[in-house]
Amino acid sequence: MAIETIPFNRPYVSDKELTYVAEAQRNRHLSGDGPFTKRCQQWIEQKTGCTKALLTHSCTSALELAALLLDIRSGDEVIMPSYTFVSTANAFVLRGAIPVFVDIREDTLNLDEKLIEDAITPRTRAIVPVHYAGVSCEMDTINAIAKRHNLRVVEDAAQGVLASYKGRALGALGDLGSFSFHETKNVSSGEGGSLLVNDPGLVSAAEIIREKGTDRGRFFRGEIDKYTWQDVGSSLLPSEITAACLWAQMEQAEQITAGRLANWNRYHEMLAPLEQRGVLRRPIVPSDCQHNGHIYYILLASEADRMRVLAGLKQSRIGAVFHYVPLHSSPAGIRFGRATGGLLLTTSLSERLVRLPMWFGLNESQQQRVCDVLRAILLG
Repeated sequence: MAIETIPFNRPYVSDKELTYVAEAQRNRHLSGDGPFTKRCQQWIEQKTGCTKALLTHSCTSALELAALLLDIRSGDEVIMPSYTFVSTANAFVLRGAIPVFVDIREDTLNLDEKLIEDAITPRTRAIVPVHYAGVSCEMDTINAIAKRHNLRVVEDAAQGVLASYKGRALGALGDLGSFSFHETKNVSSGEGGSLLVNDPGLVSAAEIIREKGTDRGRFFRGEIDKYTWQDVGSSLLPSEITAACLWAQMEQAEQITAGRLANWNRYHEMLAPLEQRGVLRRPIVPSDCQHNGHIYYILLASEADRMRVLAGLKQSRIGAVFHYVPLHSSPAGIRFGRATGGLLLTTSLSERLVRLPMWFGLNESQQQRVCDVLRAILLG
């Protein structure tokens, strides 16, 4: 009897994507900012309380839009964790800025807010907290630091849709926020993202930059009789086909999140005995954070051989993976950025982390097999 393959990720597809794509085609509006785009943006605004949501091609382009919007320039410095996806840094490096890498907390793997002020210099312009695994950074402290030093806060909430901090939605806590709707995310359009504008004073400029530097949005709202080139910008709108697929998922977002949280909690219970044996550490979620079940990771004991663990899981047809290679140690990170402190936790934790299969529809028996195989590898 063949062993079932349990993939690391299986993108969820509802029963509405094709229906809505057909509707978009019937509408004869396939470029950006059509009816489905507007629905998706209103959904984000209602769920987060942000002032304005603007759909983009990706979370990467949302961050690039944020860098343009804040007029980040050559020589400016932007504080961020090294343990993040390359887009967090790239968006600002493209503007000539220097990413300043700060170590992470041992509990959440998020930017350590206690180390931020030591990294601030006269050139610092912004702080970019990354909410790893949909678990919030300590945003009250980060916002207070930013206010003291007249800095902007740009949340990389790529993994944070429908997650919150002290009852407030991720992505809507800084001056700007960003979501990802990549196929690995809880709510997906294959590729896609959104910029969340929380400072009302930035809304108009954000719309102009997103529309190739024109005031086209005002024209279509009937506020002006023609649109013209106003500022720098780029083409950052996703098509209505993408938005139609995203809307189908947004309609089921709460159901998807509840299912993933159930899977997360099941893993957490199943793996408690292995944590008690000292062979791994389970994720830690602070009491004031409500996560969204995006990732379930384990941290192996420092003496464990991660490659052996991953190879054993792969041999059993289980798709487990590690995550980021720290940016400060990467060739581009060394070239474009600088590290503050030794970043010892970033280095050590990144070398011990393993992500387990996590997707909507993963069932209890599949999770039990993942945990049984992991137990046999670690204790065998």
